[in-house]
Amino acid sequence: MKILVSGGAGYIGSHTVIQLLDSGHDVVIVDNFSNSHPTVLGRLEALTGTAVPLHAFDLCDHDKTEALFAAEDFDAVIHFAGFKAVGESVAKPLDYYENNLGSTFSLVRAMQKNDVSKLVFSSSATVYGEEQAGATEDQRTYATNPYGWTKVMQEQILSDVARAAPHLRVALLRYFNPVGAHPSGTIGEDPSGIPNNLMPFIAQVAVGKRERLSVFGDDYDTVDGTGVRDYIHVEDLAAGHVAALEQLTRTHEPVSVWNLGSGRGTSVLELLHAFEKAVGHELPYEVVARRSGDVATSFADPSKANVELGWSTRRSVEEMCADTWRWQSQNPEGFKA
Repeated sequence: MKILVSGGAGYIGSHTVIQLLDSGHDVVIVDNFSNSHPTVLGRLEALTGTAVPLHAFDLCDHDKTEALFAAEDFDAVIHFAGFKAVGESVAKPLDYYENNLGSTFSLVRAMQKNDVSKLVFSSSATVYGEEQAGATEDQRTYATNPYGWTKVMQEQILSDVARAAPHLRVALLRYFNPVGAHPSGTIGEDPSGIPNNLMPFIAQVAVGKRERLSVFGDDYDTVDGTGVRDYIHVEDLAAGHVAALEQLTRTHEPVSVWNLGSGRGTSVLELLHAFEKAVGHELPYEVVARRSGDVATSFADPSKANVELGWSTRRSVEEMCADTWRWQSQNPEGFKA
């Protein structure tokens, strides 16, 4: 199949592009580089031996989006593009609603006009609100921040459109905490500014970019008082997208929803200590006040994906840390260097 990957130069998108190519698909990327770097393209080519066509523009530009679909003959779309920082969404809600919803409107209209019938959408565990412990796909969806609401809204929009369009098939992938990097150390997570997520922050402490890790609260009802999350290696996550895409070619359901996670929780301190083993020495941290909106425990029930997609996570927390450290130590300044 010929696949358009929106946000394909980003963290999860770039790893998925590699696995799509390895599975024999043709790939085209559209990315505006708002949270990625053009260097990724050369590294993808070096890893795969394949030049991946790139279109550098914002999907909110409907005219350019339509022109791209008119020029290409896509079979499917995997949609990663969008703003994704929870804290920033609270500070800039209008930007998040305008960008995340607008890009999806533009993309789906172009799909409909050009008879592209399969869409895999990058959703999030944030659609479970504060009820993320053992979350299953049939739970109610709601959110506690504007970023989460954009995911809830996009899921609803895509579901309504799919049920109204006889041939459209949509997969909504709700994943939990992607971490890790390609085992080569060539591509990995390179957040702009101060990392919003735990693993890249730990990695930047380990490489000397940050003085210490701030642990937000140690008085939760968890194994060691720190927050517990379901971490999934980005390579496993990418494999889940390929499996979901292939399932869309077989299903008659207009909308399919799958959790992608390990089903196991790891605390902040457990992850920190696993990373220390990868680095070979202790890392400085301090306990500070809880962050508003953080839940104590979040982990997936991935059994539906296990059964219907034949997919499950394969890589351990130790492998996640080792691969992240390989990426960060080889690229201390990320792609910018």
